[in-house]
Amino acid sequence: MARANLGRSHPLGRRLPPQPQDGHQAPARPPLTLRTSSVAPRVMSDCRSYELLDFGAGRKLERFGRYIVDRPAPAAEGASRENLDVWNEASARFERTAKSVGHWEALEPIDEDWTIQLGPLTLALKLTDSGQVGVFPEQADNWRWIEQQVREAGPIELLNLFGYTGASTLAAAAAGARVVHVDAARSAVVWARRNAELSGLSEAPIRWIVDDALQFARRELKRGRHYDAIVLDPPAYGQGPGGKRFKLEHDLGDLLDVCRQLGGGSERFWLLTCHTEPLADKEALADCFAAHHPAWLKRGILRSEAMGLSSPGGLVLPGGAAVRASRDVC
Repeated sequence: MARANLGRSHPLGRRLPPQPQDGHQAPARPPLTLRTSSVAPRVMSDCRSYELLDFGAGRKLERFGRYIVDRPAPAAEGASRENLDVWNEASARFERTAKSVGHWEALEPIDEDWTIQLGPLTLALKLTDSGQVGVFPEQADNWRWIEQQVREAGPIELLNLFGYTGASTLAAAAAGARVVHVDAARSAVVWARRNAELSGLSEAPIRWIVDDALQFARRELKRGRHYDAIVLDPPAYGQGPGGKRFKLEHDLGDLLDVCRQLGGGSERFWLLTCHTEPLADKEALADCFAAHHPAWLKRGILRSEAMGLSSPGGLVLPGGAAVRASRDVC
């Protein structure tokens, strides 16, 4: 994919370059001044509770613990399924009826919720109206990376924005971090707190906040708060308490600028992930981050990677991009 040619006038930092016309060759890009992974996306390799069984024709088939779910996957459009028989083993199938909602068809009796084990964490799952089950398995390598960074840094203050059901928060807390977990959806925060209880972390130093990410970050800045590490997984669109809306293309640049100030130039690490085009491309996401935090190119290590999940046949289903910024090893 073409790398974004970012410019500070755009809310995300830069605009995408125009595509070359027929018969014209695009100008050569200058070399990156940051690290991008040249290997295949990192995938979950040691999690027995999860498996991507197959994907194709716009859908994916996954095993979460004892249940197998069949649901839409835009990244699987145009791909051919490897194993047609395994699709008959699905426990439930999700069909989308509108842009963000749909319904599940249970193909066998399914508990209202169930749990899976991811390393030291126990997470509760359930079938939701959005087609999600409560965990994004393509993030598993990022959770391990967060744990590693926290253990190497020692006790730190970490801000997790768009924290969803809490896997990143709990990975950090289990390693010894004091965490502020922010999500605009009260139901997600309630779910995350239950995951903390299931994981034996109910007494961990975690502040659970229901708020709009950008508004909360701005108030923290006014309060003079400082964070040693910042984790962000922004959606394309979100709506917070009081109807406040977050739109990736309009608000991410401002959010990165505010978070940079919350770090004060002495952060131990950042993690920025995105699943929405054009920032689902690792180079575009790295360019966006560097445009709003250029100091990392001088004082630390900045690495961008594609996220994805691997099928039994070794094919990779793309799952977005991640930027890891660290003072040590990314």
